[in-house]
Amino acid sequence: MAQATLTAWKFDTPEGADQAEETLKQLARENLITLHDAATVSWEPGAKKPKTRQLNSTKGAGALGGTFWGLLFGLIFFVPLLGAAIGAATGALSGALTDVGIDDGFINRVRDQITPGTSALFVMSSDAVMDKVKDAFAGHAPTDLIFTNMSDEQEAALRQVFQD
Repeated sequence: MAQATLTAWKFDTPEGADQAEETLKQLARENLITLHDAATVSWEPGAKKPKTRQLNSTKGAGALGGTFWGLLFGLIFFVPLLGAAIGAATGALSGALTDVGIDDGFINRVRDQITPGTSALFVMSSDAVMDKVKDAFAGHAPTDLIFTNMSDEQEAALRQVFQD
């Protein structure tokens, strides 16, 4: 199995990630990317917190599940709002993510860039035909791409820890 990549595509509108979702599904149907799991974050201007949603088309044996996305999005968007009172408890959780290739740098980059008025499409994928993926997403005008590469062992550990 090829190395998995967790990718976050940022869009400058709250609707951008939802619109790009169909492109992602089409790329998967054309075997231009192997889609393991995905989720969207949409943050309306003036809202206190973003809305998150796991894509329906990825449910099954390969999907990471809602537990993974809930933990990841919680660490990115909600823990900073809760303050130091739960710092020790979240330290162990973020340590588990680091063990599987998601470090503080990734979390902080996403936190800094996904703000009110923006959206993001998070994708766990492999075997991407990068020039085709890049061309397909160009029409949606993503403004930034944040990613972390994971080894096969890291991906397996991630799936074991977070699979529903």
